[in-house]
Amino acid sequence: MSNQDKSFSFDAEITLNPFSDGRLSNQDWDAFVRTSDNGTMFHLREFLGYHPSDRFIDHSMYVMRNDKLFAVFPAIDQVRNGKRILNSHGGASYGGFAYPSQCNIRDAFLMTEQLIKHAKDQGFDAIQITLPPIMYAKHVSNYLDFAFVKHGFTYAKREISSIVDLRNPGTIEQEFRPEARTALNKAMKSGITIKTTQDYAVYYDILKRNLRMRHGVQPTHSLEELLDLAQRFPTEIKLWGAYLQDKMIAGVCTFAANEQVILAFYISHDDDYQEYRAVNLLFSTIMKESSKQGFSYLDFGIFTVNMEPNWGLGRFKENFGSRGIFRDTLIKDLSES
Repeated sequence: MSNQDKSFSFDAEITLNPFSDGRLSNQDWDAFVRTSDNGTMFHLREFLGYHPSDRFIDHSMYVMRNDKLFAVFPAIDQVRNGKRILNSHGGASYGGFAYPSQCNIRDAFLMTEQLIKHAKDQGFDAIQITLPPIMYAKHVSNYLDFAFVKHGFTYAKREISSIVDLRNPGTIEQEFRPEARTALNKAMKSGITIKTTQDYAVYYDILKRNLRMRHGVQPTHSLEELLDLAQRFPTEIKLWGAYLQDKMIAGVCTFAANEQVILAFYISHDDDYQEYRAVNLLFSTIMKESSKQGFSYLDFGIFTVNMEPNWGLGRFKENFGSRGIFRDTLIKDLSES
């Protein structure tokens, strides 16, 4: 870098601005996220826009560095237990700053300082941020984690997300545990076929029954919301179905979170057809196809809730060669400083 090029110099003027000031459009925000180093689908205005307008109070911000757009920070104004929290983001799996590859340690400190100052000036009691797992970044960096901790953030929770390395497609199935390979062979011999599909209603019915029976809960998204998201992201969101003749017996919805990572968002199967082991063939197919498309990792999602492991779910994901990576949520109590 020449001495005259100050666009990404170590000493920079950093300003944090409210998205509500109207200077940055939704399209400009999303274009920046798509070219950023660590941005995900969950940082996009297009994704966050699927929420009903009265569900959250938007308090998103963007960062200018030497008068150039440098980072975006999706956030909501949330009241919880009587405290007003700046949360990034209550309606998405991940949040935090989406930044360019040139982000250096000093930038991370300056952005953190500006974030804390803004939150205090706006009367917030706390800041909460859930960061994408580290492999979502094109260039692995803990600069922001370090800056947050140095400025008084603490870990509210450190969940474990299950990650499969897709960078060597020839070894994907070799990483399966023996029981998973046996189940895969059984599925292949049973006449199960895998394809992408638009049968969301059929899949959603299987998903609802599955979650109700196993966990006593409903899906995070309604069918209407899932269809809305699929329409907003027709290339990034795919429904993979496992079919026995013409009947769907299992399905997985995947989100291409960014160029690096494909996320398995909902996994479901019809218990009446469990003997066919369709999920094993589903994931083998998804992994190999995603690897061919250039994705480096499959994120199975977390198997811990508030840091309590679901041992069975963890073992299920490990059967496919996954390893555990932190999905961190940090919080700063602004009354303490």
